[in-house]
Amino acid sequence: MSVKQFNLRVYGLLFNERNDVLLADERRNGYAYTKFPGGGLKWGEGIIDCLKREFQEELGIEITAGDLYYLTDFFQQSAFAENDQLISVYYRVHVPDLSVIKCNPKPETGDYEVFRWVNCEDLSPDQLTFPVDKVVADKLSKTY
Repeated sequence: MSVKQFNLRVYGLLFNERNDVLLADERRNGYAYTKFPGGGLKWGEGIIDCLKREFQEELGIEITAGDLYYLTDFFQQSAFAENDQLISVYYRVHVPDLSVIKCNPKPETGDYEVFRWVNCEDLSPDQLTFPVDKVVADKLSKTY
């Protein structure tokens, strides 16, 4: 019998002065997806600690967590583990110097993790891969 469990994910919404939000384009093991920067909570870690660690791992930057923006309020099964129920938490985040964020084009082959800015007015759910990110993108496009 498989164990059903919760999988807590923490993401950061980083904005620049043009009202663009930062997105991550990733490909791992042949699977490509677009998401907000962030990832999974590790045992013994607080939510904000997870958020800071993920930004350090993904972008090599230190962030300050701002206000809570969104918390999953519906059932969402994980795309990667059928016995996991996702709970996703999204915070606004701040960084003192946005120029440290490097945006690069997607490589044609191999695994990658690159970042790009998308204006909130142009943001649509179709630009993101995962269902909860799509909800957040829709909310952002309507409020910014």
